[in-house]
Amino acid sequence: MVRTEIELAVKNVLSTFGVESTEVLIEHPADPAFGDYATNAAIVHAKKVGKSPQVLAGELVEKLSTVNIPEVEKIEAAGVGFVNFFLSREYFTKNTQEILSHRETYGNNAILAEKKVMVEYTDPNPFKEFHIGHLMSNAIGESISRLIEASGAEVKRANYQGDVGMHVAKAVWGMRAGGKEFGQAYARGAHAYEENEQAKKEISELNKTIYAKDDSSVNELYERGRKESLEKFEAIYQRLGTKFDFNFFESETGPVGVDLVRKHLGKIFEESEGAIVFRGERIGLHTRVFITKEGLPIYESKELGLAKLKQEKYKADVSVVITGNEVTDYFKVVLAAMKEIPELAAEAEKIVHIPHGMLRLPSGKMSSRTGDVISAESLLSQIETHLKETFDNKDKKTIEEIAVAAIKYSVLKQESSKDITFDFDTSISFTGDSGPYLEYTHARCRSILGKASEEGIVPSLENPADRALQIERKLSHFPEVVERATRAYAPHYLATYLYELAGEFNTFYNSIVIVKKDDPESPYKCAVTDAAATVLSRGLNLLGIAAPERM
Repeated sequence: MVRTEIELAVKNVLSTFGVESTEVLIEHPADPAFGDYATNAAIVHAKKVGKSPQVLAGELVEKLSTVNIPEVEKIEAAGVGFVNFFLSREYFTKNTQEILSHRETYGNNAILAEKKVMVEYTDPNPFKEFHIGHLMSNAIGESISRLIEASGAEVKRANYQGDVGMHVAKAVWGMRAGGKEFGQAYARGAHAYEENEQAKKEISELNKTIYAKDDSSVNELYERGRKESLEKFEAIYQRLGTKFDFNFFESETGPVGVDLVRKHLGKIFEESEGAIVFRGERIGLHTRVFITKEGLPIYESKELGLAKLKQEKYKADVSVVITGNEVTDYFKVVLAAMKEIPELAAEAEKIVHIPHGMLRLPSGKMSSRTGDVISAESLLSQIETHLKETFDNKDKKTIEEIAVAAIKYSVLKQESSKDITFDFDTSISFTGDSGPYLEYTHARCRSILGKASEEGIVPSLENPADRALQIERKLSHFPEVVERATRAYAPHYLATYLYELAGEFNTFYNSIVIVKKDDPESPYKCAVTDAAATVLSRGLNLLGIAAPERM
């Protein structure tokens, strides 16, 4: 990658001035008049070598000009001490050719070659609605999984689902009380648990019964509800384009976690008022209960069991866990406890926890307890209905792909740690910073290429423009954006890039005539259009979003 070559060259030249720099900032100037890459190394290190930034920049340029970087055509000092690098026309033509020659793999890298990575995400709870908060986790997790795959790793997708616990007891109680839908049943049970002392006792006993599996009528109701929940979830995963390799359940992890905690009782864990806890204060955290006074596992002990089952199922080098940020503090305690358990210590070191913010409605945070929840299914259906009423293309598959893009992109375009207020109008816009806008731009590219074919124009790189087009410059940035997004587990870098690329292409489209039979430059313009379509499609795929050919 040319950026890496430039960075290494700058480091080597700095070392001749006695500066050993572990990091050199190489960035793209906002104005192409200042080059394709620029560094502020002279400004940063001028004081160390006893020179002004401008003088050091000039000397850096002099020495860098003797370094053989084939892609670099010119290097110059500018401003208060910047060093600017200009790439050759040939470089951009070659890059466009690479895009067209390696369509499905362009942008791939090997930074995670031969690594095995498990990514856990989505994690809905059977007996409750699969709501738009789960869509957030799914969108982030699926995109991170695809980015990691594009960086050379083998990826296994894992889904951890809470099929036991108080929420299940509340839902089963609600089903008995007449709640037909899971969301309604849970809301009914949750409300009764808080408002009715008798119902609270019944739900607490029902929770024990579900764990014990000693009541056939409860078992039957539980198994039916669990089966229907999982089938409903699977249908949603298919719509979202996710297929999990492993499904873990709290009913499986709980007993394993309890055994681990009891095995290390008196060493790592201790009894407290009948419960078993981990004292986190001794390491700067806080105390958490791992087994209740009733002897039942809760989230903490289940997480220990999950880590052990993951370890047994797949020998990963890295274990990525994506959760809502409301569990960040609790997760720190779980990880601390895990590191002290000999059989889990190595697994704990592999875990990368990525917390995400909340997906909110304009009216505020959702609550499954009160029933103030928008389910994933209802939101998708609402968007699809609107598209059918306002959009010319009535193809069911295309409508569904646009609806999914609207939701996923609204999540992925922001840093995952931030809360998001879902804006219906913005998310489905075909003109703003939205998934449908990116899809529409890709479809526009394909439509242009279809017209070129009708005119007998064959895309070709044989007659390029004298100077690199700005769209070509933007296309060349794609591989480094993919690498950056992967290293940071941050799909928003890629989403931002694709929005900028779409804008650059539409500027290109509006400023010239691409398809013109007698224009000798038309084949090259079409080749660049093809490259833009390819990168948009590739980038959307890495976000977990489809790229329809027609819209």
